Amino acid sequence: MTAPLSGSVSSPVARMTPGPAPGTSADPPPRFEGCRLGTLRKGQRAVVTGLDESAVATPLPPGELERRMIEMGLIEGARVEILHEGFPGSDPLAVRIDDHTLALRRAEAHAVLVALG
Repeated sequence: MTAPLSGSVSSPVARMTPGPAPGTSADPPPRFEGCRLGTLRKGQRAVVTGLDESAVATPLPPGELERRMIEMGLIEGARVEILHEGFPGSDPLAVRIDDHTLALRRAEAHAVLVALG
């Protein structure tokens, strides 16, 4: 799970319309219509749409942060809520994930893509 699932979903008719070849410069840029868990404030709720550790500076080997997030329950469709922000600097975060709660560094929370709701 490395990319957001949100994006343009077109009708079956539109998908069958011939267009430019994949990989050409005419391809629209990928769309992401959500935000990152690390940008949420206390009390906000969202649904996990994907993971993207490329935006996070971490000493972990590639893929390791994503694996840990999945093990903590940050999987696609999981409902999250920011319960508490630490002091000072609003870090770490206390995050309710479905039926359990965990503490997460805000920097690492930026790897979690969410849609508000």
